[in-house]
Amino acid sequence: MFLSVVVPAHRVQGYLRSALESVTEQSPGEGGPVDLELIAVGAPGGGPVLAIARECAARDPRVRVLALEGPWDAGAARNAGAAAARGAYLLFLDGDDLLLPGALADISARLAEDRPDVLRLGHDQVDWWGAVRPGDTLPAARNQLFRRAFWEAHGLRFTEGPYGDVVPVHRAAFLAADAGTLASLDRIRVRHRLRRTGPSVTPPGRAHFAVVGAYERLAAETGGDPRIPAARAAHLAAVLADPAKVAPRDRAAFFRAAGLPGRYTAHRAREALRAGRTRARGAARAGRKSLRARVMAAVYRADLRRPLDPCLAVYGAYWNRGVACNPAAVYAKARELVPHIRGVWVVSSRHRDRMPPGVPYVIEGSRAYWRTMATATYLVNNSSFPGGFTKRPGQTYLQTHHGTPLKTMGLDQLPYPALTNGVSFERIVTHTDQWDFSLSANPHSTETWDRVYPSSYEQLPYGYPRNDVLCTATPELTRRIRAELGIAPGPTVLLYAPTHRDYRKGFAPRLDPERLTRDLGPGWVLLVRAHYFYGGSAGTVPGGRVVDVTGHPSVEELCLASDALITDYSSLMFDYACLDRPVITYAPDWDAYRAARGTYVDLLSGRPGDTPGAVATTEDELLEVLRSGAWKSPEADGLRAAFRDRFCPWDDGRAAERVVRRVFPVRPD
Repeated sequence: MFLSVVVPAHRVQGYLRSALESVTEQSPGEGGPVDLELIAVGAPGGGPVLAIARECAARDPRVRVLALEGPWDAGAARNAGAAAARGAYLLFLDGDDLLLPGALADISARLAEDRPDVLRLGHDQVDWWGAVRPGDTLPAARNQLFRRAFWEAHGLRFTEGPYGDVVPVHRAAFLAADAGTLASLDRIRVRHRLRRTGPSVTPPGRAHFAVVGAYERLAAETGGDPRIPAARAAHLAAVLADPAKVAPRDRAAFFRAAGLPGRYTAHRAREALRAGRTRARGAARAGRKSLRARVMAAVYRADLRRPLDPCLAVYGAYWNRGVACNPAAVYAKARELVPHIRGVWVVSSRHRDRMPPGVPYVIEGSRAYWRTMATATYLVNNSSFPGGFTKRPGQTYLQTHHGTPLKTMGLDQLPYPALTNGVSFERIVTHTDQWDFSLSANPHSTETWDRVYPSSYEQLPYGYPRNDVLCTATPELTRRIRAELGIAPGPTVLLYAPTHRDYRKGFAPRLDPERLTRDLGPGWVLLVRAHYFYGGSAGTVPGGRVVDVTGHPSVEELCLASDALITDYSSLMFDYACLDRPVITYAPDWDAYRAARGTYVDLLSGRPGDTPGAVATTEDELLEVLRSGAWKSPEADGLRAAFRDRFCPWDDGRAAERVVRRVFPVRPD
């Protein structure tokens, strides 16, 4: 059996890689081997989605990549893929679909029985929360195979625009049923990943009226097949029942367009009943709020009626810990390029002593904080602002993030509930809905943010502003930082920066810093940087060649001061790679960490692009890596180069400038 799988690939960077791999990684079963070709059809000009498809094609000769000629349309992409296909059967998957394990083996065995013209596959859906439910019965090409000769003989084609599946899928089903060549495979073989946002989600509005026209075309092409009215009624009812499709203001017009104005009165009565129940529940919840909360809400609502200040930006970092990370670099560059915009920082009362002299700030939760949040035009943060503010029309929110994702993030954490400490994933999604821009450090981050934070923001593939200094620092700056840390010229300086463990409380590294420096000898200095979750100290003994730098205000300066980084699973490794200095992975509990939290990159695999350099899993191995010189060997250098290519392609010292020029109104010189 020779199968052609056609995948339209447009703005699905968070989903496409796993969709393609779900096809290429299929194993043959009892039905025998399956000859396969996978055709990914992208938009003109390529972009990150086609780059993912081309990566897959470079690894697997069965994968082909086509660029659509003309404006992007999913139906046109499927038609182009079908025209280029060579297989005996066609399967049309979307870029957010998955072919479940064992699917090709089951399909091959079923087709060997009687070679039907159309084979319907069992299918289901999974939403962005991870909840799996049965697939719907609406026409979709993803859950059926079409014999290519049958498809071409009847001139089947997808129509352009929304609901492009209706005509070819129904026509194929009618023709195959009449010929007795319609078959089914009931096992769930295809999974559709429902998305909150993206090209596969047509927003509520009159674009969904296209379903009416689709059935008009179907009737015209089939000569008014008597099976159409029932199919049409079911589909229109499903569209109307989905609040994400037809907006309330458009429902009367939808009934008129569908030729069902007489049913609108009954529909309005049902909607009014549901709305009344919703209001009652909301009133009950409001009654339970404390008096203080209601008073504060009233004051904030008054501030929300004030005009926005077009020259005010509010910044936050690491849950109100002060001036740091990407927001700090953006703030500094904004003062240079847009000095007419005043920046104010949000800081918690316990961290106010960290604020540099002369930097304006407000204390979280204070009256000044709420007024600032209500009237600032620009919002910049690497985590979230406290208190649940209301983002106003006209406000622009830049989410900078604070690391490249190694461990699972956002909605990808759903399978690990024991380690999320009661995190509300609903609140995560509500927060991401406020973003206008999401900063991306590298293509891997772009893919991940698109999937795990499913909202309609613009991705900024600019690199991290906090890394600009790593790309532009001079040897003189490095010498000055070392001198300020009390490090004399000459020794090799190692920065040990382990991350925290979700499954363990307190800073308890599986490394004895005193022993390591003693065994290495006098030519070495170890800087120890505990994760900020653990406070301002790593608990090491002061003095000697071990320096506790946990409380140092700038991790970027610590990177510049060091000759190599030792870390386990900290995202600092991705930033440190900008320096092109050795990175040593010390991972004594890798299996436990992966099982507990899940990871996107296999640091211990030894594959170029995954492993940043030398690896050790015990203290003795780490000591040997350092003594033997393996940490700076040609093999380690090669791994580091591939790692830098993958995770630092946009770091050139100008990321902050790109961000400021995109987000803020830069006045011409």
